[in-house]
Amino acid sequence: MKLLVTGGAGFIGANFILYWLANHPDDDVVNLDKLTYAGNTTNLKSVETQKNYHFVKGDICDADLVNKTIRDRQIDVIVHFAAESHVDRSILDPAPFIKTNVVGTYVLLQAALNNRLSRFHHVSTDEVFGDLPLKSEEKFTPTSNYNPRSPYAASKAGSDHLVRAFYETYRLPVTISNCSNNFGPFQFPEKLIPLAVTNLLEGKKVPVYGDGQYVRDWLYVEDHCRGIDVILERGTVGKTYLLGGLTEDIANIEVVKKIIKIMGKDETAVEHVADRPGHDRRYAVDWSLTEKELGWRPRHSFDEALSLTVDWYTNRQDWWKGIKYSHE
Repeated sequence: MKLLVTGGAGFIGANFILYWLANHPDDDVVNLDKLTYAGNTTNLKSVETQKNYHFVKGDICDADLVNKTIRDRQIDVIVHFAAESHVDRSILDPAPFIKTNVVGTYVLLQAALNNRLSRFHHVSTDEVFGDLPLKSEEKFTPTSNYNPRSPYAASKAGSDHLVRAFYETYRLPVTISNCSNNFGPFQFPEKLIPLAVTNLLEGKKVPVYGDGQYVRDWLYVEDHCRGIDVILERGTVGKTYLLGGLTEDIANIEVVKKIIKIMGKDETAVEHVADRPGHDRRYAVDWSLTEKELGWRPRHSFDEALSLTVDWYTNRQDWWKGIKYSHE
């Protein structure tokens, strides 16, 4: 099989390529990435000389480049990660999010249709569903109503709707996965977990929005990659699958405290800062239907994966020190 992975130099995309090449050594992977601030070719240094890995620098909004890459490389499947994804940045300037996440997804869908690909897998987020009340039993399901509350979430919701429309209208063979908050190696240190770890390594405070009682479902990136693999292998065309972690309503402040404990630091390192606009209170993902239909479930507990992540950033300071402050 020949895969086109968009955004493969970014956090989740790079982890996916490393996972795929390790577990499917006979497949070819083409990585199409614009190399924005969040893309880093050093993430894939371990595979860059492999004959079945190819890198193409370019924008998913460039229809000519996308179609040429698909034809030249005889692509069978697109796995679409490429996205602007940081909520804070979307609040400051929504325009790049609309262009990349909506227009870029359209360009890819049209190219997949034109070239009659066997699958288009779209990687999305649980943030399209909005938020849930604290201390409730509610969880997002594949049929939850869409209620995006940030420009980022709205742009991803728009892309989800386009993917479904191409299935319903043109019968393009698509699948969608909506995942919870990912963490693990190669995550740009603007997100909560790598920011906390790297700040503590630098002897700095860890900023926590508002009261810190914002609840997220945390998914280790390796478990996410394996989930996409299972969807590509056994998923039903036209369906949406939720991928979540093994967490039960862990507040952000508790996540930070766990990191502080792992690193042997003091809780005086916590610094509460002004909240951001439209901050979603709680996310919770019900992935039971994915488990029932496809046999997938996360293999890593949150505490285990958090320790692995802290160790990775501690041992890879050469990776994050060069990029942390380069695109503020």
